[in-house]
Amino acid sequence: MNYKLDFVRRRKWFYLISGVLLLLGLVSFLLQGLNLGIDFKSGTRVDVRIGHPYDLTEAKKVLTGLGYKDANVRAAGNNKEVLVFRTNEVLSPDKVAKIRTAFQQKYGKQVDIQEQKVDPIIGQELVRNAIISVAIASIGIILYLTIRFEYRFAVSAVVALLHDVLIVIGLFSLFQWEVDLVFVAAILTIVGYSVNDTIVIFDRIRENVELHKPKKFEDLARVVNESIHQTLVRSINTVLTVVFGAATLLLFGGESIFYFSLALLLGLLFGAYSSIFIASQIWLDWKWRSMNRANPASE
Repeated sequence: MNYKLDFVRRRKWFYLISGVLLLLGLVSFLLQGLNLGIDFKSGTRVDVRIGHPYDLTEAKKVLTGLGYKDANVRAAGNNKEVLVFRTNEVLSPDKVAKIRTAFQQKYGKQVDIQEQKVDPIIGQELVRNAIISVAIASIGIILYLTIRFEYRFAVSAVVALLHDVLIVIGLFSLFQWEVDLVFVAAILTIVGYSVNDTIVIFDRIRENVELHKPKKFEDLARVVNESIHQTLVRSINTVLTVVFGAATLLLFGGESIFYFSLALLLGLLFGAYSSIFIASQIWLDWKWRSMNRANPASE
């Protein structure tokens, strides 16, 4: 690659981009929270398989006629032939039968219905276990990188990892995409993948620091820039191969794993971004401050 981007000199722009994304996500989370799926709330999800494309407004009137005012509905399926109706009420078999009858009268006998009743305790336990898993993974990453490299690499990697997870959660809040159980699985996958590429870059920085022994900020910046460029092609090729797989899942994986695929794809992209543009810059700023404190004359 002939063009050499100065990652260090532009690091404040990268910090600004990440800061804006994180702030938007935080504001959205505080104002409107997450669009939690039925997995995290008691209630019933009803999938009405109409069998052909339909008008969502007309279909919603069917539910309004049954007493479900302002029904939470959306179209689903490759051809928008499925109506997804969510209610916080646990529907009895009689009520489900009435919904089936009403839609069959409207759209024909081919209409089929599948309902899913969920106890929120399962979802709450999974979220709690996911948070514990992320905490344990973060501690493990810090311990390993501290022993293998140094604590600044460890903390920078975990900060970049949390950056990726928080941005994905923020985007799901901002656009009110549904958060279901498979979303939690996607977040855990992002945690595992995000740190992988960061460690490769950190390992090259460690080798170059030992080789060049930088004393000035310009020397340290040159080491970071060269290390990123030496691993850049590998990083891009690695993430592209995984992104193609996630994009295929998103396009052809079906309704049930759509939000898993979306979260995974976003996490992979932001994981690659933070590995290249954020993690190394955090380490550089921290390392330089430590060098200044140890030897003020180097400034």
